[in-house]
Amino acid sequence: MIAEEPILQSAELEIRCDECGASLVVKDSSLTARCPYCASTSLVEHALSADRPRPEFIIPFVWGMDRVRQKLRRWIGSSGLFVPSAFKAAALEELHGIYVPAWLYGAVGSADYSVSIGEEYQRVETYTTTDSKGRTVIRTRVRTYTEWRSLSGRYESWLMDLMVSASRGLVNADLESVEPFDLRAMKRYDPRLLAGWSAEGASLELDSCLAEARHEAEARLGQELSGFMPGDSYVDLSYSSEFSEETSSLVLLPVWIGVARYGAKGEQVRVLLNGQTGDVVGSVPKSWTKILLFAFGVLFGLFGLFALYSLSTGLLDGALR
Repeated sequence: MIAEEPILQSAELEIRCDECGASLVVKDSSLTARCPYCASTSLVEHALSADRPRPEFIIPFVWGMDRVRQKLRRWIGSSGLFVPSAFKAAALEELHGIYVPAWLYGAVGSADYSVSIGEEYQRVETYTTTDSKGRTVIRTRVRTYTEWRSLSGRYESWLMDLMVSASRGLVNADLESVEPFDLRAMKRYDPRLLAGWSAEGASLELDSCLAEARHEAEARLGQELSGFMPGDSYVDLSYSSEFSEETSSLVLLPVWIGVARYGAKGEQVRVLLNGQTGDVVGSVPKSWTKILLFAFGVLFGLFGLFALYSLSTGLLDGALR
């Protein structure tokens, strides 16, 4: 069933470090806090209420810090020929793993549709033509025709495992870039699994998250409906959709976030790494100087080959004369 109206208004609260007793001020949306004095991680206790949902599931981290650094160094080193030279020596900064909140959405999708279905059939036809000697001949050929007919109906499907971000810090487009996660490894939420990690509670309104989830569900329903169409082809597919038996569960997902800083001006690229699968996402910078030099080199090489070909052809013509 759909969770009741969650959601946190960003504020601050004060907690005490479980290890050294220091007073820490943290965001109200945080589930954990890291002490700057003893580096230990404390859980941020929240009173459960309709507007403060408790996570139901968690996918644990598989990739640790050392392994992540090695993977990101390889990713930076293999970023291609056309990146700025300084990027190859970029420094990894602010690298940290965080449990990001997301809503796991499912629903029964229904679509009333209408479409024109094309059925192909073939005919053997005879025709007259002129052959190479100017004679009139009779030949046969096979032609394919399409017969169109209207079709309408209702399609229903259980749409499962749609994931939308519930975080203001990692928007849905960023979350999609590091998907997929293997949901078979999902565990029931236990605060002890957060030990040593940062974690964020849901910080986006449930209504906006559900609207995004329904948008993704409609896109998937349209894809399924397209694959469901019979016949050899179809045109003019239109449908109206609705969703019922909706479910949503708050799940914490493991994501590494860092910055690759490079160059004299300290330019930076944010990098994301899926903490379960190790997949890396980042916008690799391009060196337009290298790209232009490469393009000019290719053009110069083609011009040289053309000139060489022209010269050899001219010499050959002269020899034949």
